[in-house]
Amino acid sequence: MIDRREFLITAGAFTLAATPLTHSPAQTAPGGTTQTNNADVFWPGGARLVISISMQMEAGAQPESGADSPLPKIDLKYPDIAATKWYEYGFKEGLPRLLEMFDRRNVKVTSHMVGAAVEKHPALAKEIVQRGHEPSGHGQTWTPQYSMTPEQERKSYADSAATIERVTGVRPVGFNAFWLRGTPQTLPILQDLGYTYYIDDVSRDEPFLVNVRNKPFAVVPYTLHMNDIVNYESRNFSTESYAADLKREFDVLYEEGAHRRRMMSVSAHDRIAGRPARMRVLEDFILYAQSHQGVSFMRKVDIANYAITSPRTVREEI
Repeated sequence: MIDRREFLITAGAFTLAATPLTHSPAQTAPGGTTQTNNADVFWPGGARLVISISMQMEAGAQPESGADSPLPKIDLKYPDIAATKWYEYGFKEGLPRLLEMFDRRNVKVTSHMVGAAVEKHPALAKEIVQRGHEPSGHGQTWTPQYSMTPEQERKSYADSAATIERVTGVRPVGFNAFWLRGTPQTLPILQDLGYTYYIDDVSRDEPFLVNVRNKPFAVVPYTLHMNDIVNYESRNFSTESYAADLKREFDVLYEEGAHRRRMMSVSAHDRIAGRPARMRVLEDFILYAQSHQGVSFMRKVDIANYAITSPRTVREEI
């Protein structure tokens, strides 16, 4: 039995990148599409569903005035001391609490780190990596990438990678732009600097490849609807509402995972998901997911590396 995704690949709906991957058996069909062996596994170890958790390290990098927070806005000419304290919770309480929970549940995550936050809290950034989590680029400062010139954008990504590598000992190969909004130059710049994947795309429930200057570049999709900052701070979800959404999302993707590659993305910000009740919602969800056979939690770098070498991975032209 062939599922809809396999049918679309065979029918030519997805275009293979100009440089074919030859790590696993695959046949090139007319029109440059890929036919794969249905015996190929979807995920390492034959997992049925992969869950990818993002843990943002941002606190301390926000501007002194005008940074988003649950507090009423004040005139930008005044320093927002109360909002600053709200952000400080992220590195004082939130990240340490999340790290302990992930250790309890034996889950490794990807931490998108703003370079300025890493510089202010180097011991915490280093601890994240020492515990086995992946450091990922999130810009050097709290500056929207879409507002940058190509030169500024390149410098931000290079500085971010250098900062993270100097502090943690690991050079990031993944990237997350400010609110997912990069520029037309983002992918070529990232490719030049040695990045191999980015997450600023919410168009699929599985990783895929895009063709950047005739080379495959991995996309490990992010999430807005399973995102703590959106649901708690923008939609004012209760912990019960968010818990119910996480479970329902999992249930559907787990069902679909029986016959196609599925990935669930969950986002956790230092100052938001690190609150006690919200941390427990995330922990309870992890326990629920782990009670099902064939569920694997993977860092985004591992997902990207697998996607690049798998003939089942969807290829898109951009």
